[in-house]
Amino acid sequence: MTGILRRDPRQEWIARNRLHPEHERVLAELGQGTAVATEWVGPNGVIRKNPHAVGFIGPNGIKRIDRSGVQQAASAGRGVGHESAAADSRRRVEIDAPAFLVAVVPDMAGGRLSSHDRDLLGLARQLADADSEQPGAVLAVVFGNHKEDGFGEAGVDRLLHLDEEVFDGYMPEARLAALSTVERELAPYHWLLPDSKLGGADLGRRLAARIQERPATGVWQIEKDDACELGWRCTARGAAGTTDIQRALPRVVLALAECAEPVSETRHAVQPLALSQVLPPLLGRIEDLGQVAVDPAGVALAEAEFILSAGNGIKDWDGFHHAAKVLGATEGASRVAVDDGFMPRHRQVGATGTWVTARVYVAVGISGAIQHLQGIQSCEKVVAINLDPGCDMIKRADLAVIGDSASILAALVDMVEQQREEKRDAA
Repeated sequence: MTGILRRDPRQEWIARNRLHPEHERVLAELGQGTAVATEWVGPNGVIRKNPHAVGFIGPNGIKRIDRSGVQQAASAGRGVGHESAAADSRRRVEIDAPAFLVAVVPDMAGGRLSSHDRDLLGLARQLADADSEQPGAVLAVVFGNHKEDGFGEAGVDRLLHLDEEVFDGYMPEARLAALSTVERELAPYHWLLPDSKLGGADLGRRLAARIQERPATGVWQIEKDDACELGWRCTARGAAGTTDIQRALPRVVLALAECAEPVSETRHAVQPLALSQVLPPLLGRIEDLGQVAVDPAGVALAEAEFILSAGNGIKDWDGFHHAAKVLGATEGASRVAVDDGFMPRHRQVGATGTWVTARVYVAVGISGAIQHLQGIQSCEKVVAINLDPGCDMIKRADLAVIGDSASILAALVDMVEQQREEKRDAA
């Protein structure tokens, strides 16, 4: 044996050809996983890249499209049965004596962490983990009741849950008083809040004024810079989003969505934290009269949290409209349904229509064209109802129901109406 590494051009060709029947086996033999090889050495010693790999960035910095739906379903452990398995396989991190705290105040819309909140926690982890010898801890300050049980997977080390009734609803003065108490007692190194219309932008500016700090708003990127006072430089959007402004990273940061990659490889110990000081009593000048019911049909697709979308597989359109009304969902449609005249153009979902960020997206009779999969890639949970178990929408879905759409929607409507009737009788 000469010790020279020999290449098998045929094996390498099969590894590049994802349609070859032996593609999966060859990838496993080469140690490149299953159908997700990103690069390998070609026969001439040149590094080859797989343009169909999940998350592949092209030569021009453009992200390649995943036609199979694997990328959306695999990201963040999505998919039926994958979420808990992905969380258990992550490396567990415990920080017993952090050198400093990075406080995050998520919006928690609907009682759960939104994608914007998770991006913000990813940004906080960059700040906390910058010094491996003296790591910091990410502190999440959560107000009121919530339904979230994945703080550890999102990157939270310490959790301060202020569940008093005074924090329910829109109470900026009470929340500001609580954050001021946290500032006096814990003195976080940084305060991170989402620059959003859901309350984070308003609360962040109030906090900056209270602690007399000049905040950075519209932040979408941070970089290490030892020349700055706190060791970081941030890039923010200015002039109505037309100009990027760079400055030293201040203590109070209001960040945009996609400011950082969410935590995906570690699971952190969410240790509860309590304030030793009693929160001062507060007479609010603002009275929250509760939420106002809004007709889902009047909600824009880009702002809807629950979307029932129809495709070419819908035959009973009256039943579909009735189901959307009973479920309280905003109606959407595929391009085929719009082109056929069954739905208006402003209800089209996809790259050629509206990009949606719904918490729950129900695709009824939609096969999953690439443009449609692009438009729903930011949705948190996708439910697919379809007769074809092999379509791309089924591969993308977190929950798939195989069957006739009309009968499934009718059964779902009957179930919802029965539960509502039972609640009325009990009341």
